Amino acid sequence: MAGRIEGRVAVVTGGCSGIGLATVRRFVAEGAKVVVGDIDDDRGAELVDDLGGLDHATYVHVDVTSKEQVDALFKSARDAYGSVDIAFNNAGISPPDDDSILDTGLDAWRRVQEVNLTSVYLCCKAALPYMLEQKRGSIINTASFVAVMGAATSQISYSASKGGVLSMTRELGVQFAREGIRVNALCPGPVNTPLLKELFAKDPERAARRLVHVPMGRFGEPEELASAVLFLASDDASFITANTFLVDGGISGAYVTPL
Repeated sequence: MAGRIEGRVAVVTGGCSGIGLATVRRFVAEGAKVVVGDIDDDRGAELVDDLGGLDHATYVHVDVTSKEQVDALFKSARDAYGSVDIAFNNAGISPPDDDSILDTGLDAWRRVQEVNLTSVYLCCKAALPYMLEQKRGSIINTASFVAVMGAATSQISYSASKGGVLSMTRELGVQFAREGIRVNALCPGPVNTPLLKELFAKDPERAARRLVHVPMGRFGEPEELASAVLFLASDDASFITANTFLVDGGISGAYVTPL
């Protein structure tokens, strides 16, 4: 039985951990060939071996804030596998020095904007020419539930960057809809990823405040988000574009969450 994205070529940034890693694994299981972009070279090489070698996946070291390296990432997908059908622009950071606007310095602000927002701009800019040539493609950009509501724990640059991702995604989804290209924003709630685990290790009280607001009473798992990405990448979502796809355990719909 063929997979839902059998024979398609996907590029995934931030593909060596968290949601990106779960999505890479799911994409390969569903028949896609995947180019994994990340900066974790040791993990990237191991991952390609785990996935069955170059017939299924390729790893490319990429600084997602560098136009040259991002362009090379997408070119490598076209050169290796013949097309660029899916782009999951997922790389991002949430550093501890991004806090209240009163405490977050300009350097921290700029670093988060570059990695979380400028990288998505660069990835979309690199992917779109291939998709326009093919007259088909699906772009999924990782935003966040904080793009649609205020965060209980302030991360001013992170929240602003994800709002930018969401707005840019809507515009691109509208602009390229008649060219056969769909562009959607994945908006996760709190997910059990290395970023969240690091926050728990450094500031358990701050991290626990997130859980209180989730109606389902738990964090999401990366595999649950990967299922959502697969849906948006597949023909099952053929009439969905410029969409805010919330996968957040109900957090964005809650007024007061019972304990």
